[in-house]
Amino acid sequence: MKLSRLLLAVVGAGLVATGANAQELTGTLKKIKDTGTITVGHRESSIPFSYLDDKQQPIGYAMDLCAKVVDAVKAQLKMPGLKVVYQPVTSANRIPLLQNGTIDMECGSTTNSVERQKQVSFGPTYFVINVSAAVKKSSGIKAFADLGGKTVASTSGTTSIPLLRGYEKAKGIDFKELQAKDHAESMQLLATDRAQAFIMDDILLAGQIANQQNPGEFMILSESLRTEPYGMMLRKDDAQFKALVDGAVSAVYKSGEINKIYAKWFTSPIPPRNINLNFPMTPAIKEAFANPNDKGVQ
Repeated sequence: MKLSRLLLAVVGAGLVATGANAQELTGTLKKIKDTGTITVGHRESSIPFSYLDDKQQPIGYAMDLCAKVVDAVKAQLKMPGLKVVYQPVTSANRIPLLQNGTIDMECGSTTNSVERQKQVSFGPTYFVINVSAAVKKSSGIKAFADLGGKTVASTSGTTSIPLLRGYEKAKGIDFKELQAKDHAESMQLLATDRAQAFIMDDILLAGQIANQQNPGEFMILSESLRTEPYGMMLRKDDAQFKALVDGAVSAVYKSGEINKIYAKWFTSPIPPRNINLNFPMTPAIKEAFANPNDKGVQ
């Protein structure tokens, strides 16, 4: 009996030691533990993913999912009082600010691409979009081929720019390009007729149109340049933090809570103008929830 108890004590001590070693913090989690702070990068006009409400506070679909990750960090680190800092980012600076440690993850409308995976990592896909164009109904533009001789707006640092150039080369159409700092500014270029089209992800175009004074003036082309997945952006080669993010997001999918979160932002009235985007789940989005993955688009 004494021997058995001794063996149990030895084995138990070994398990505790193993557990302690297994939980040794690295990368982002160590940084968060050491500083007592997690910094979340957010967008200011990526409706309805990550944008500012009428009180200038970041809200949105991506922000709700990132809040689940923050909860998981608090639980794993046993830090219920963890300080959460929100840092605005743009399409152009989001990757550098993640790489240099200014932000710990980016919660917005960032496409997970194979090219970007050379610099950063991504959590599970939480949305799937089509890259298209918003135009004024009065413009007579019905397809990308109609953009010849027109001025096109795009947001600096987004994938729409190289896609547009590739399409231009393939179709032989000639157009001028104006780059804006964010989606709201790009939309303004279209609304004020400084551009005749705004190339961007269809759901972001829908969000910008819904918040215009006269949304009925605009339409989104049925053509698509490419289908792309969105995901939370994380630092590269940080397996410990990525595992936590993957687990937290996948749990939201598995529990079915994602259906409530999705409905809140895509099929219900949203702030600040209580407009309903009426964007039900597509088959591609349903598949992403059923089978979580971080596969990037080529």
